[in-house]
Amino acid sequence: MTSGFSGVLQLTDLDDFITPSQECIKPVVVEKTPSATGAKIKIQDDGSYVQMNDVGQAQKLQRVDITLSDCLACSGCITSAESVLITQQSQDEMLRVFENNKKLKEAGNASEAKLIVVSISVQPVLSLAARFGLAPQDAFSKLSGYLKSIGADIVLDMTLSEDLSLLESENEFLERFRSKLDGSKAILPMLTSSCPGWVCYAEKTHGSFILPYISSTKSPQQIQGTLVKQYLANTKGYRAAQIYHVTVEPCYDKKLEASRSDFFSQTEDSHDVDCVITSLELEQMLTSQNLSLAEVPPSDIDFPWLEGSSCVEQAPYRGTLVRHRGTGSGGYADHVMAVAAQELFQESDAQFNFKVLRNSDFREAILEKDGQVVLRFAVANGFRNIQNLVQKLKRGKCPYDFVEIMACPSGCLNGGAQVRPQEGGLQKELTAHLENLYEGLASHNPKSNPLVQEIYSWLGGAGSDKTVANLHTSYHAVEKMNTALNIKW
Repeated sequence: MTSGFSGVLQLTDLDDFITPSQECIKPVVVEKTPSATGAKIKIQDDGSYVQMNDVGQAQKLQRVDITLSDCLACSGCITSAESVLITQQSQDEMLRVFENNKKLKEAGNASEAKLIVVSISVQPVLSLAARFGLAPQDAFSKLSGYLKSIGADIVLDMTLSEDLSLLESENEFLERFRSKLDGSKAILPMLTSSCPGWVCYAEKTHGSFILPYISSTKSPQQIQGTLVKQYLANTKGYRAAQIYHVTVEPCYDKKLEASRSDFFSQTEDSHDVDCVITSLELEQMLTSQNLSLAEVPPSDIDFPWLEGSSCVEQAPYRGTLVRHRGTGSGGYADHVMAVAAQELFQESDAQFNFKVLRNSDFREAILEKDGQVVLRFAVANGFRNIQNLVQKLKRGKCPYDFVEIMACPSGCLNGGAQVRPQEGGLQKELTAHLENLYEGLASHNPKSNPLVQEIYSWLGGAGSDKTVANLHTSYHAVEKMNTALNIKW
């Protein structure tokens, strides 16, 4: 399968996209084979290379694979994971694991099979619902049915991990802002970290300058990975390495995030997320089978969290597709601002709206008290707005306390791996339709979820060392390597 580039960077006019063919500086060990002096290399019609020896015999040369881990260690390209051969983050690899599991079970070796868990984000569900003309909840249950029909054992929503990501972002911001009120040094604005395209760009382009501003809270995908590989594994009697965890996401760059070494356990020899499949790849899988999602028998979304506990019955959702207040990218700015207004300034009924400024992808909201602006939040989508924001930070002229940042214009509902408009359709119209579908979902407040407190109890309480270790991460500046290989002549 050949996937297209992420729309994250292609939809801008900025000259900040570098393909590996232009500046890939990954050192590669080449095994030399004895050959006569003057051997010639020829390019075949299929693009492969062959070496011709002195008697005219051809030897096909080995193809070099560059993994996602290599890409993360390299400073030569920015968010170009889609152009690299991704050997462990493809639908082919996922289907291979599913098929191998099926064969083990059929052969009576179920104990050797993995527990296959698939976690689905809300944005791909809406994308596929629009593609196949389904109501969002119907698309959700049919997607669960399809995934189980091809080998998934458990299909989960990601509401719990989204809740935890919002609450940890809230706690982190309150701690930073209170330091400012106390006169201590506070690193503000706090910039969200759930978009891997933005994080990769920040690490490789602005490095040590920008990283302290970025929230350390894990994205919902990686919190879900922690819950599946640790909490769920323990309750089901599995080791982390015995679980194959797939996430369904709206963005190719989520594959890059899942491959970070920070999210790999040496002890368990396991990634928190083993494979990321996108909306577009699921559409391609269905199309290759001449199958419409509308034709698939539905199946319930599983809800294994704290089975047998009374708080499961108290949960305001049970495998139901819900939304959080604010943007379709998770609503970080809206949620944190509402809590900050209450906790910091006792404004429980504060009314604030994010107003469009220079363009529809840059919006801000302010909270005033006694005639003074006490909170200023923003939402910045797309690399044009991101670069403008970073330049203001560097000049010391950024007025914001908190900024929700997403690399894709219009945010995650318009992710680079969402299903494209059908013939004659426009991307802008499709994105507007997805936003309407999102607004039509039942609103969910993370503080109303009793499962959250149960998870915090398991972690030793909010703010505990175990909570920080499991729900937070760190980012790393990637130094530019000045070698002859990456000089642009």
